[in-house]
Amino acid sequence: QVYLTESGGGSVEAGGSLRLSCTASGDSGGKCVAWFRQTPEKEREGVARISSWGLTTYADSVEGRFTITRDNAQHTLYLEMNSLHPEDTAMYYCAIGDVSACWVAPLRSTDYYHWGQGTQVTVSS
Repeated sequence: QVYLTESGGGSVEAGGSLRLSCTASGDSGGKCVAWFRQTPEKEREGVARISSWGLTTYADSVEGRFTITRDNAQHTLYLEMNSLHPEDTAMYYCAIGDVSACWVAPLRSTDYYHWGQGTQVTVSS
């Protein structure tokens, strides 16, 4: 069992930036890792993913504003979020899936089997 712990959420004004981190309790270097987000009104939405060799995929809604990176040596995943919009407000979750999760389109929560508890991001207008 791998445990994931997210951090870095908070409240910012529109146009601001946040950097989320997700630390794994074990080795996730060979896996596909991703960020998802969810609000009470919507289903869980894929935000970005990164393969073990650094191939990235982004949701259209965050393309050009968010950047996903990973540090395999530190077992840590990051999400740099810039130019935040109020509609980015959500609980953000990191997740680990098999290598194949990085091959399918679009990002599907069903392809991931380890999840963190989430970190809240609130963007005010």
